[in-house]
Amino acid sequence: MFDEKDVIVEARHITRRFPAAGGRELTACNDVNLKLYRGKTLGLVGESGCGKSTFMRFLASLDTPTEGEILFDGRDITKMKGEELRQHRQHIQMVFQDPTNSFNPKMKIRDIICEPLMNFKKIKASEKDAVARQYLEMVDLPGDFADRYPHNMSGGQRQRVAIARALVLDPEVIIMDEATSALDVSVQKTIIELIVKLQKEKNIAIGFICHDIGLIRSVAHQIAVMYLGNIVEVMPAEHLPEKASHPYTKALMKSIFDINMDFSKKIESIEGEVPSPLDAPPGCPFQDRCESCQERCRTERPTLREIMPGHQVACHCVQPTGEV
Repeated sequence: MFDEKDVIVEARHITRRFPAAGGRELTACNDVNLKLYRGKTLGLVGESGCGKSTFMRFLASLDTPTEGEILFDGRDITKMKGEELRQHRQHIQMVFQDPTNSFNPKMKIRDIICEPLMNFKKIKASEKDAVARQYLEMVDLPGDFADRYPHNMSGGQRQRVAIARALVLDPEVIIMDEATSALDVSVQKTIIELIVKLQKEKNIAIGFICHDIGLIRSVAHQIAVMYLGNIVEVMPAEHLPEKASHPYTKALMKSIFDINMDFSKKIESIEGEVPSPLDAPPGCPFQDRCESCQERCRTERPTLREIMPGHQVACHCVQPTGEV
C-alpha cells in the first residue's frame, strides 16, 4: 500500500481541451486524478493517442491543462510563471522517446549532460569534464564517451545519456515518455534495470508512459490505465493480471505476447476502433468495444471508485469485489 505522506505530485481534475475545426473541441484528457509517490513508479498505459503523453507533459510543465491543478509538494505548478517556473523545472525532469531529437547534434556528450547545470550556474565550465564522466559512469557508460557526439553512439547509449542528463539536477521526479519503446528488447531490459537501480539509490518518483502493459508490469509499482483521455483503472502493479477488473484492462492483458505464454490459446485482439476524441460517445468511453455494455453505460459516464484497497475502477459493471 502507498503512504499518503509520500505523495510528491498530485494531479487533481486535469482536463485538456483543444479547439478543432467547426467550433468543436477535442478533449485529450478528461478529469484525470493521479498521484506520484517518492521512490515509486507510476506506469501510465494505453493505446496510442489516448492522452498519456499529453498528461505527463503537464507534470513536466511543458503544457498547461485547461482545467484542474497539479500540486508539487503542495504548490500548484500550473500557476507558476517566469523565474519561479524556471527554478521549479529542476525538480521534475523528462526523458523523451527519441533522445536524438532532444540533443544538439553539434554538441559533445560532455556539453549535453552538463548543459542543465550550466544553465542554473551550478558548476563552472572547468568542471564539465569531471561531472560528465561521473554521470556517464552512473548510467553504466565509459567516462571517455564524454568526447563523443550523439551520432557516434547506439540508440541504447543515447538513451542512457538522456537519463544522465535528467539526473544531473538531482530531480525528485523523472517523467519517461516511451523511453524504451524504440530500443531492442535486450537493450530495453538493461535500461529498465538501470532505472530501477537509480530509483532505489536516489528515491526518485518516476512517471513511466508506455503502450505495452507487459513492460509496465516489470517496472511500475502502481499502474493507471487510460482510454480516450479517461483513467479507467488504477491499481497496485501486483494486482496484474489476476485482479485487473476493467474490461479494457482485461483486453490489454489478453493481447500480450510472451515467450512463456500458453501457445495453445489464441491471442485475442480488442474488437472495434477507438472513437475519435472529437466524437466521444456519451456515457462510458469504452462502450462500443465492451462485451458487458449495458444501457446505463451508454448514458452515464462511470467514475473511479475503490473496489479494494488501492484499486479503483471506472466501470458500472464491476462490483466492489472486482467481479464483473
